[in-house]
Amino acid sequence: MAGTIIITGANGSLAIPAIQHLLSQHPDCTLIGTVRNASDADPNTTTLRQTLSKFSSAKTSIRELDLASLSSVQAFAASIASEISAGKLPALSAIVCNAYYWNLNGPLQLTNDGYEKSFQVSHVAHVALVLRLLGSFGPSGGRIVLFSSDAHWPGKNGLAKYPPAIPDDLDQLVKPAADEKVDHFGLGFLRYANSKLAVVMWMYALNRALEKDPKLNKITAVAINPGNLSDSRALRTNTPPSLYYMSTFVIKPLRPLLRFMDPTMRTSAKAGADVMQLAANDAFPGVRGYFTMLKKDESSPDSLNEEKQQMLWAKSAEWAGVGKGDTALQAL
Repeated sequence: MAGTIIITGANGSLAIPAIQHLLSQHPDCTLIGTVRNASDADPNTTTLRQTLSKFSSAKTSIRELDLASLSSVQAFAASIASEISAGKLPALSAIVCNAYYWNLNGPLQLTNDGYEKSFQVSHVAHVALVLRLLGSFGPSGGRIVLFSSDAHWPGKNGLAKYPPAIPDDLDQLVKPAADEKVDHFGLGFLRYANSKLAVVMWMYALNRALEKDPKLNKITAVAINPGNLSDSRALRTNTPPSLYYMSTFVIKPLRPLLRFMDPTMRTSAKAGADVMQLAANDAFPGVRGYFTMLKKDESSPDSLNEEKQQMLWAKSAEWAGVGKGDTALQAL
């Protein structure tokens, strides 16, 4: 596999071991890892750079990409497409949409684009990235790996206080009303869960559009619930102290016991290996759909509403600022 693989949020808890797995198994691939801050002022980027240095012969680069800015996504996608067209990079073989955002410790946040930040970073920006780069895949196709969570399924995640749902007025997802009460944790997690539900629904619509496109039908999309990651920095980022202490003193040390209650509880390294097996088409080649870890699975009943999938498909492109002239996909 000698294509180019892009992974967003490349300095994250899952991404770094995922990259390590990929470069160990596919040293001929070209890896582009995107981060918000590519300088060593970010200790996580420093760790990423140290990881890449272990693969001195690998073709890798770290690029800045701010998913909270749609103009940044547009510029990045244009640059990648131009480099591939000019032969400076191999054609794409995968896009791994790993980056996310949540804030369980503060009020509603909007990006400079005017959209709710969790929803833009986790969903809308990746829609823009994927649609703009579909024409940069090679003739043999490739894979889009999207990230969901058990949070998209009402009642399945113990942190959820309110069930996720896609409203009839879809614009409420990107421009919600101000919080009516002070419940930063509950409402912050709801916004995160809604973004993960949208990711799954959009994945189904994307696959239908790809299958109908004679030039792009060898590209497959999957949405993966990577599991509940006991060592993830997410549990210690924009979260209240109670979750930090639970992560540090309960979840991590008691992970072997907790797995009896939650079989998806595992480390970021194991999840990262699964993600890259899907991205490289080493696992389930040519298969589309939803996965729990590395098992083909059913997503929530709400996510299977095809009418809402199509409504969300159209709205997502609109929010992302992607029109027919901005993508190689015919069915937009």
